[in-house]
Amino acid sequence: MDNTQLAELLMGIAKAQNAVIDAVERAQPGFRNNHAVPMLTTAANVRAPVPRIQDMPSRILLRMQGRAAFDVAQIQQDLEAAFASDGVSPGASAEPGANLSPAAARAAARMPGAAPAAPAPSAAAGADDFDFTAKS
Repeated sequence: MDNTQLAELLMGIAKAQNAVIDAVERAQPGFRNNHAVPMLTTAANVRAPVPRIQDMPSRILLRMQGRAAFDVAQIQQDLEAAFASDGVSPGASAEPGANLSPAAARAAARMPGAAPAAPAPSAAAGADDFDFTAKS
């Protein structure tokens, strides 16, 4: 199977999934924008500039929720970019697991013998600038 055939297969699957979303939207108006699109945005990992191969089906279906047309040639280009980069964005570290989702990184950190993960930046860092209760 070449990339064109794979792109056509992914487009066909996305059309079938989109038909299900359309049916639920007709039965319960607001489903698409209130439930489907936010979940697809999470599943598509849209913050990653270069999609991982596993993100492609969700990205295709998410794109179909909008008004812009999505063609097989664009899917093929995205697939080739994902295959070429192996899901690692240009300039990112080449460490194994560098492009893990946050949930996967937390799960890997809980594994016995795993190196401790770097602490996440605190939301309270720099919060002193916004403390309006204690004025001197």
